[in-house]
Amino acid sequence: MELTFRFAEEQDTPLILRFIRDLAEYEKMLELVVADEATLADQLFNKKNAEVIFAVENGVEVGFALFFHNFSTFLGRSGLYLEDLFVLPDHRGKGYGKAILKKLASIAVERGCGRMEWWCLDWNKPSIDFYLSLNAEPMEDWTVYRLAGETLRALAES
Repeated sequence: MELTFRFAEEQDTPLILRFIRDLAEYEKMLELVVADEATLADQLFNKKNAEVIFAVENGVEVGFALFFHNFSTFLGRSGLYLEDLFVLPDHRGKGYGKAILKKLASIAVERGCGRMEWWCLDWNKPSIDFYLSLNAEPMEDWTVYRLAGETLRALAES
């Protein structure tokens, strides 16, 4: 079976949301998904804050990746940040996750990015093992911090 890729278009918004929910369910975080179709359409296609590619097998979308550009001051170049990658369970074990990462790496190189980064949940050993097999390096000396919701508003208003 041949795997192809395509960039998402606005009419794909319901499919994007379905993939996001499927990923959140896999990560045991479905209750945290507040995204809706209108917000995704606005953020992805009007404001162009992120992009989505689909992995397509025989005309059916079997995986997706949502990514955007960040910036490294040390490199003086943008990077590609992978927010989400998900392959439908029935299509795992076919090399599609690696194919998606390879496609993203080619996009990053084509766009002159200095690096590609993503986060992985600490408990997700299958994914961690997979990323290590690609020679991805865990960032041992870094801790992720976040302000969201009320804490974000409180700081903004202080």
